[in-house]
Amino acid sequence: MTLWINLSYFGLRLRCENPTPTPRMFLLLTALQILAVALAQSQGNENKIIGGYTCTRNSQPWQAALLTGPSRRFLCGGVLLSDQWAITAAHCARPTLRVALGKHNLRGWEATQQVLRVVRQVRHPQYNSRTNENDLMLLRLERPLRLGRAVQPIATASSCASPETPCLVSGWGTISSPTKVSAGLPWSHHCWHGLCRGPPRREGLLSGEAQGDSLRKGGVWGWNLQRTSRA
Repeated sequence: MTLWINLSYFGLRLRCENPTPTPRMFLLLTALQILAVALAQSQGNENKIIGGYTCTRNSQPWQAALLTGPSRRFLCGGVLLSDQWAITAAHCARPTLRVALGKHNLRGWEATQQVLRVVRQVRHPQYNSRTNENDLMLLRLERPLRLGRAVQPIATASSCASPETPCLVSGWGTISSPTKVSAGLPWSHHCWHGLCRGPPRREGLLSGEAQGDSLRKGGVWGWNLQRTSRA
């Protein structure tokens, strides 16, 4: 069995060739899974980070939003890896995509925003659309972004986080009560602090997510997790 992903376009090449997972393979895959950020729902079905709060503006400068269609409708989240590459989930592939960086509120123009067209979509070669295994996709942007305070690539992991490590989860959504949904609430950038109790898991972060079924029906497949000094 060969499991590989080539990131040499932006100076990083990862390759694992071993039928038995090794600590190094686990580290590389964990780093990629942590980077994979995807929200697979329309704006009409607003998910919430329960217990979350609005992020400080541009505090997560690598957080991307994928836009699709003539109206540039929000489709998925993503993470910036370099000035011209981002990563998202493979199930977010569409004929036409744009990536927005430097955003805080998706429903309005902002001076810090940069919106670029995606010119290449590279799905994981072993992606399975039926099971969503290897649900990763690289996105090449039409030109390099202007990096600055509001737009920065995320730092890749150099080691596996241990259980009970304080972590920060960020993504696009609202922080309202799960019993109330208001179409007028802004889609802004929200954060949640807590303890990472092991490898990233797809449960417990969003309303309607913990059952699992709701993920496949339009929930969140992955969020941007990173270490933080906050408890």
